[in-house]
Amino acid sequence: MQVVWFKRDLRVSDHAALAQAARRGPVLPLYVVEPGLWLQPDASERQWGFVAETLAELRDETGRLGQPLIVRVGTVIETFEALKKRGYLDALWSHEETGNDWTYRRDKEVAAWCDEAGVPWYELQNHGVIRRLKSRNGWANRWDAQMVQPTVSPPQLTPLGLELGTLPSAKDLGLQETPCPHRQAGGRKVALEVLSSFLNKRGEQYQRLMSSPLRGAAACSRLSPYLAWGAVSIREVAQATEAARCALPAGATEWQKSMRSFSARLHWHCHFIQKLEDEPQIEFRNLHPLYDDLRPKDPEAEILHAWSSGETGYPFLDACMRSLRATGWLNFRMRAMVMATASYHLWLHWRAPGLHLARMFTDYEPGIHWSQVQMQSGTTGINTVRIYNPVKQGLDQDPKGRFIRRWVPELAEITDQDLHEPWNAENADAVIDQRYPRRVFDHLAAAKAAREKVWAVRRRAEFRDQAQAIAAKHASRKSGRAHKRKSKIAANPAQLSLPLGDVT
Repeated sequence: MQVVWFKRDLRVSDHAALAQAARRGPVLPLYVVEPGLWLQPDASERQWGFVAETLAELRDETGRLGQPLIVRVGTVIETFEALKKRGYLDALWSHEETGNDWTYRRDKEVAAWCDEAGVPWYELQNHGVIRRLKSRNGWANRWDAQMVQPTVSPPQLTPLGLELGTLPSAKDLGLQETPCPHRQAGGRKVALEVLSSFLNKRGEQYQRLMSSPLRGAAACSRLSPYLAWGAVSIREVAQATEAARCALPAGATEWQKSMRSFSARLHWHCHFIQKLEDEPQIEFRNLHPLYDDLRPKDPEAEILHAWSSGETGYPFLDACMRSLRATGWLNFRMRAMVMATASYHLWLHWRAPGLHLARMFTDYEPGIHWSQVQMQSGTTGINTVRIYNPVKQGLDQDPKGRFIRRWVPELAEITDQDLHEPWNAENADAVIDQRYPRRVFDHLAAAKAAREKVWAVRRRAEFRDQAQAIAAKHASRKSGRAHKRKSKIAANPAQLSLPLGDVT
């Protein structure tokens, strides 16, 4: 009996562990709802809602293959012990997972249990992240080689007659209510629809509009939650993207640029997860140790609350935080700005703001998230320090104030001219501290002070040596990539059943 343990790979297509397990014997497809995982400070109701919807569809998909997904609630080891006692666990299969610290420690416990119980555990590579990687040299070529492999078809399964189990509610798991009325729906069917609409219609202006707070919501792929929870594989998306690019007619210049840009970001997806795989403590500790005492560890509660609730007095920043709360999503530039503002202007240690954002993001992917949180906080030692001006970002990305008007209705009486800096409006006294909060920081003075503190660390004699060691371990290698994907990838997208012919 081969138990396939689903984690962040909630699909049957291109699922190597499922396919290989089925060649060895009857398969028990299993998902364990772990209350301990969902009570971690980076988990949220919106994430569970998305996962539960995806699991419900996964159960239907496995049912059509012959055996519906079996769900158990509790610890993984207790679940495995019960299955083994009943004769339903002879071998364990799963994909390699790069999750948070909790899942890392849980997997070590599972490995120890398997050794003691005599149960072989086969972990297969899930995407472009490489376990026990000794060097980043050649990583990009290995990513390419993984992506050009044919996708794996789902196998037929044997009915087992076991009780299927039920999915608990968010309340059952003790999750705090965090309403997200515009959250993306979970499930593979929706994922494929989102991918198809991006490659056929929405993606043409991706490169040009991806940073727009309003238009970016449609121009961006919006695949991130489906990739984070595995409703589709990164390989399926990479192959469909390349096929769409190859099918473009001559002269489709904007489409070509957008597809190349998106393809590059699929590389970055795994590049950032690889950082956490190689160094799990990125979730807790500064990548560059000279930043350890730079910021206070315990944030001021009022300041953190103002930032997280969109009440800082900076309209564009507040609009971003409120939009995130309602939708579970922000585009990349806005994510960078809200995190940088917390780290530089408010001088908060990145851990507390990072946890808030993790809970708000439906597409929370620990490897990408914590690597980016540190990158935008300036603590990696190998990335450019970017202190985003929240006023300038608003003027650049939302010049007409439409995004602000949507999410900060308290400023209805402020003219367009003063919308980005309402404290300068003639009627400021009637609005500020009445309907809308006063600024909790001065963005120019705060940026100047932060820049001086950060660069004081970077000028220290020992900074460079440690930064070079970090770069050797974690930095990307931009040279030496083999450009051989086009002909191999273009042949495979039909397995996704996507209408890719008319991408213009």
